[in-house]
Amino acid sequence: MSENFDFGGEIVWRPDAQTIERAHLTVFMRQYGLKNFADLLQRSIQDFAWFTDAVLHYLDIQFYRPYSSVVDMSKGTAWPRWCVDGQMNIVHNLLDKYIGTSKANNIALVAENETGEVRRLTYAELSSEVNRMANGLRSLGLGKGDAIGILMPMNADIVVALLAIAKIGGIILPLFSGFGAGAVVSRLADAKAKALFTADGFSRRGKVIPLKPIADEAAAQLPSLQHMIIARYTGAEMHMVPGRDHDWHNLVSKQPDNAATAITEAEDPLMVIYTSGTTGKPKGALHTHCGFPIKAAQDMAFNMDLHPEEAIFWVTDMGWMMGPWLVFGSLLLGGTCVLYDGAPDYPSPDRLWKMAESHHLAVMGISPTLVRALIAHGDDALNRYNLSKLHCFASTGEPWNPDPWMWLFDKVGQRKIPIVNYSGGTEISGGIVCGNPLLPLKPCAFSAPCPGIAADVVDENGQSVRNQVGELVIRAPWIGMTRGFWNDPQRYLDTYWSRWPDVWVHGDFAAVDADGLWYILGRSDDTIKIAGKRLGPAEVESILAAHPSILESAAIGIPDPIKGSDLVVFVVLMPGLRPSETLRFELRSLIVKSLGKALAPQAVWFVADLPKTRNAKVMRRIIRSAYLGLDEGDTSSLVNPEAVAAIRHAA
Repeated sequence: MSENFDFGGEIVWRPDAQTIERAHLTVFMRQYGLKNFADLLQRSIQDFAWFTDAVLHYLDIQFYRPYSSVVDMSKGTAWPRWCVDGQMNIVHNLLDKYIGTSKANNIALVAENETGEVRRLTYAELSSEVNRMANGLRSLGLGKGDAIGILMPMNADIVVALLAIAKIGGIILPLFSGFGAGAVVSRLADAKAKALFTADGFSRRGKVIPLKPIADEAAAQLPSLQHMIIARYTGAEMHMVPGRDHDWHNLVSKQPDNAATAITEAEDPLMVIYTSGTTGKPKGALHTHCGFPIKAAQDMAFNMDLHPEEAIFWVTDMGWMMGPWLVFGSLLLGGTCVLYDGAPDYPSPDRLWKMAESHHLAVMGISPTLVRALIAHGDDALNRYNLSKLHCFASTGEPWNPDPWMWLFDKVGQRKIPIVNYSGGTEISGGIVCGNPLLPLKPCAFSAPCPGIAADVVDENGQSVRNQVGELVIRAPWIGMTRGFWNDPQRYLDTYWSRWPDVWVHGDFAAVDADGLWYILGRSDDTIKIAGKRLGPAEVESILAAHPSILESAAIGIPDPIKGSDLVVFVVLMPGLRPSETLRFELRSLIVKSLGKALAPQAVWFVADLPKTRNAKVMRRIIRSAYLGLDEGDTSSLVNPEAVAAIRHAA
């Protein structure tokens, strides 16, 4: 962004010989006679059809009818067709193929809730549960091509619902459990959903949150909705609508535990995941049986290096792409998917480390925002737990600042556990760039593009640049790319393909340093241009993160008649601290010292919280709109909408 951005930094982690030897990447490269990661990356992007075919075989993706060709590009780069003429249902590859083998008794799923109750299901047990629910759905007349929503807490049943929909050939519509009725309506109406999975409620920080009333309010506005399946967790009184509402237990209790898996085309719709847009209408990213799950498993294998029978956990919700990503990727690899339904620091801030020990986690996905919150609780609890099974932390959703990254690496990981930074998106089905077990790491950096992703950083003319900031783009298709936006192909083309011919423009600013490590510097539409100088929010926020009084911050640009834009900063203080003019002056001076007087903030505001999505991404777009009194667009994904009012008040 600005000329002061430090692309360098020291390498703090290198893989040892044992890490390299056990890596999926090493095994894969030996199969194809590739010397090193650079050779693999080059071949994977120059011949993406070869690479995709190789990945499908490596993951043992089984087809009812084999594909005649890996990809058909006849409709152009934006509209490739994958696994042409192939027939496969992803549930066959997640569950069916393990039944009758020794792997059937391996643990597929572990689900823990706030009270510490744990439910474990083997692959065989999960398959039986999915089969019963698939039969239950079919008994309601639901089947291939029917869109079915999921508005449930993050427990074992949500995985059963997800896979049962796919098993019958339906279309999964995952929703955030914290959505209000309006957000539910807009998404289910767009897809013309015929059914909805929900629950009576769930618990957060010991408090029961009702869910069925929200589902009822939404259902009243959805003419297409014929059925609602309700799981009971809280014992709350519920109004059941005759003919429409079905008790989960009653629906499945009399169903047989075997069911036919629908034979679907490889490119049949599997899932539509809605993401927030800058306008009021969310975007529905369409994914297929041979798309999203394959990319998820590929990244989980090559980047997080998850192996069979190893456990992976991510702090997520099924309404964010990392929820389905976690389920599909772990089960395709024969691993263990670990879910947690609750606040990750409840009833105490050591909850995550306790889970890492008790569930023998190999991979833990955690956000920078959550790490910043945990730092405030101190380091006392960190040495109580055995993290010896943990071979990497992982993170996605927002850029890191150096101080919290180093806290996690130093204090929690004891400088032994790498932080695999992961950046991509819902429309990618996973990562564009990521760390991996073969390459060294610097704080906050990404080791390289994910294999098969032809990533580049370009200037305003679309020319490749290095050691300076530019737009993040992708120059070739990949199997996980969205098949467009549901019922809105032109919006898809306008969003990603309209700037340069046959080039996907992701909307992030990025850089590659002299050592070849990558950096994601935030959304390009968040960039602040002050008197001709381009400034990234992450630069300002990293400066403030180093101050001991600051928990987190957000930087935005506002219009200025002379400079074009001016800088405004919102800060959240550490618990127990109070705002003061002295601290305001100190923070302003800190920014000036680091960036220069020309980039001094117009204002520094103290707020109790920053508007965030449920995956802990700070929504600078909404902060800016609220501060300027503009239309805030789609705010349905916010976990804390009350924070927006505080921003408006600051203005």
